[in-house]
Amino acid sequence: MSGGAGTSPTKLAALVAPGDRIGYEGVWRTVKATTTDIGAMGGLFVRVTWEEGGTERFRAGDELVTERARA
Repeated sequence: MSGGAGTSPTKLAALVAPGDRIGYEGVWRTVKATTTDIGAMGGLFVRVTWEEGGTERFRAGDELVTERARA
């Protein structure tokens, strides 16, 4: 995970939880729920259900851009 000066904070897909805000396809989306999935080659995936509707599947090790916490 990163978050240094001039970079956006990230979180591994395997660590995403309900309520997290993720930048995806040019918009901020809120995680409603997550489940795990095994791919055809045995890889671990995380399926994210969005509050805004729809789902997406990410490799567990993918780094997702998260919204900075507001002070």
